[in-house]
Amino acid sequence: MPLILLLGAGFFLAALLYASVGFGGGSTYAALLVLSGLDYRVLPLVALACNIVVVAGATIRFARAGVTPWRGALLLTALAAPAAFVGGLISIEREAFLLLLGGSLVLTGITMLIPVKEAAVGEPTRMSKAMPFAAIPLGFLAGLVGIGGGIFLAPLLHLTRWRDARAIAATASFFILVNSMFGLAGQLFKHGPSMFGGAMVDALPLLLAVAIGGQIGSLMALRVLPLRWIRWLTAALVTVVGVRLLLGA
Repeated sequence: MPLILLLGAGFFLAALLYASVGFGGGSTYAALLVLSGLDYRVLPLVALACNIVVVAGATIRFARAGVTPWRGALLLTALAAPAAFVGGLISIEREAFLLLLGGSLVLTGITMLIPVKEAAVGEPTRMSKAMPFAAIPLGFLAGLVGIGGGIFLAPLLHLTRWRDARAIAATASFFILVNSMFGLAGQLFKHGPSMFGGAMVDALPLLLAVAIGGQIGSLMALRVLPLRWIRWLTAALVTVVGVRLLLGA
């Protein structure tokens, strides 16, 4: 089977699962592209473009369902997006890229596994008020490694009981959409439009795969998956991807 078909299948599944928890899947796209041997400098371009395709539809669906807490989501994103642009401007070596992304994902997966009492859901901790300050370094880190950053933000929101699981998924989706746009702008400024154009031509089948998978996944989040499953699935995804990236570093 041609490599592009295998990648397309992997991207479809990643988009389906990640969209179901409000993520774009950029970290998994990056991992799959690393395994395919693609130039790591091109990885953020493809991953961020796929993120935008997935979370654009998810953001619209969450908004129509009335589960997006817009005031909080806008504040977090407004602080993170400029930092994501700055992060996208900075060059980083391949080994550092894999270690930084992989290590971050493993840590976020561990935090997602910390049990939260169901009775406490809806009663934010004092630390929840500090989330806007955390958004700035998280945005920078996301732009640096070329992902949307929701996968870093969501565990902290869960841990501080910022909102319920679906509201956090909706916030992460919007956060990823805007950060991916700003991060991609930084990457374009760094590498120039010619590299982006060539990458997008080659990635057209992957963009189509994530568009379909993302729509199915966002429907699953709103109509199928229980809140507890959303949390567990998020933890499993980020941990597996993080370990895989660390092993490949």
